[in-house]
Amino acid sequence: MPQPLPPADLFRRLAAGCYDLLVLAGMLMLTSFVVILARGGDAVPAGDPAYRAFLAGQVAAFFVGFWCRGGQTPGMRAWRLRVATTQGGSLSLAIAALRFAATLLCLATAGLGLLWMLVDADRRTWHDRLSGTRVIQLAPRR
Repeated sequence: MPQPLPPADLFRRLAAGCYDLLVLAGMLMLTSFVVILARGGDAVPAGDPAYRAFLAGQVAAFFVGFWCRGGQTPGMRAWRLRVATTQGGSLSLAIAALRFAATLLCLATAGLGLLWMLVDADRRTWHDRLSGTRVIQLAPRR
């Protein structure tokens, strides 16, 4: 009988997050370039609420989409991590969206919700607890 996969440690989660931020920054720059082209080369006015919503929607779609489709963002794939429900299943759209919203709460507390995993017996963060998920370390490739 195979052993259950261990929870991911803080270093791997942060490394995967940094990787994802690089991918996400490239995606946002590319789509922003397209927006500027569509505006005839004119810059988007600073603080434009529609543009901010457009960018926020892309960020949400990036994480929710990858979590629903395979449970791995590009950074998680590189660092051999996967997000799953506490029972080990795939995330539904509703669970992934809840996880994303809870992640914003963790970040709004200056990362306290993420650091919670250092004292949590199951090494789960606030957004893991609130969404009923966990991040596991996958076995090494053979």
